[in-house]
Amino acid sequence: MAAVDREDSGSQPVFLASYRPGPSETELEPALRQSAFTYDNALVAIALTACGDVGRARRIGDALLHALDHDRSFHDGRLRNAYRAGRLGSGPPALPGWWDARQGLWAEDSYQDGTATGNVAWAALALLTLDQATGQRTYREGARRLLGWIHAHAYDPREPTGYSGGVDGFDPSQTKLSWKSTEHNLDVHAVAAWLSRLDGRSADADIARTARGFLDAVFVAEPGLFRLGTQPDSRLQPTDHVALDTQLWPLIGVADPPDAWRRAMAFAQRNLAVPGGFDFNEDRDGLWVEGTAQAALTLRALGQTTAAAKLLDGLAAEISPSGLLFASREPRITTGIAIGPASTEPDFFYYRRPHIGATAWGALAALGWNAFTGRSVE
Repeated sequence: MAAVDREDSGSQPVFLASYRPGPSETELEPALRQSAFTYDNALVAIALTACGDVGRARRIGDALLHALDHDRSFHDGRLRNAYRAGRLGSGPPALPGWWDARQGLWAEDSYQDGTATGNVAWAALALLTLDQATGQRTYREGARRLLGWIHAHAYDPREPTGYSGGVDGFDPSQTKLSWKSTEHNLDVHAVAAWLSRLDGRSADADIARTARGFLDAVFVAEPGLFRLGTQPDSRLQPTDHVALDTQLWPLIGVADPPDAWRRAMAFAQRNLAVPGGFDFNEDRDGLWVEGTAQAALTLRALGQTTAAAKLLDGLAAEISPSGLLFASREPRITTGIAIGPASTEPDFFYYRRPHIGATAWGALAALGWNAFTGRSVE
């Protein structure tokens, strides 16, 4: 609640800054100072709704709808990966950026300007959550437009058929991302299944079925794990590098998942666990707060309530003075993943900074609220 009011205490649409400076920082790096990541804001809207604060959740949902209708360059139903934090005006929402004094120009980040399939799907999940809470069909219509963008721009018929990563880069010419992500396809499945459940449209059911088929294709029965997805040439990713959320989300994002998929939770416990919780990946260099909250929620859904409660109790130590959860317990943890196609090495890290996304997942885990379905996990 305070994070919303910190940006603007009125009633207008608003995007929330994703991060605040960590304990040893006076300010964030330029690329993050004003950045409101779409994924994080969607999560906060869902968590606020689950907490009963629909009014503040709607301010974020209305910001997503405004951005959908007022992009500065594109009018095809996409959202950007990030926007500039703060209250929105009447025109196109500003994208994050900073003045680069060395080069003497206004700089932007190619990933933030781009559109990742999974982020679009999470925005749709937030809008569907608000549709369910308010009965205002503009939210459902917005979610449908977002799913339409995904199907029109990310559908990839190459085997295993599914939905590719989206687009990256600066306006007006962006690069299509040809790899397919397990996480993204789970997100797409959840949106399409939710819409199909509401309206009974065969097109939604077909999208849900396609994305679910991708999940089946990337599950490895032995040792029981989900691959990250595919490489740009559509070859399956190897099994020697995995991610925690990829193991967890299919267990709560798909209705009645196969019993064999439960082995992914056991795999995560064997290979990704660290004292007090879980790391993002297999190198176990620290505790990923957001992922640990996701694990707690998944364990609740699997009936392992004692283990879930233990994880949640441990996260109490990761609450920052602002009330937000830190993104990581250690000063920095690795993911083994590159931010974008321009990266020459795995440069996506989490730092010990207050993070609205981690905080939202903590709230969802404590409430037992499944963001993929809009229902309790118990």
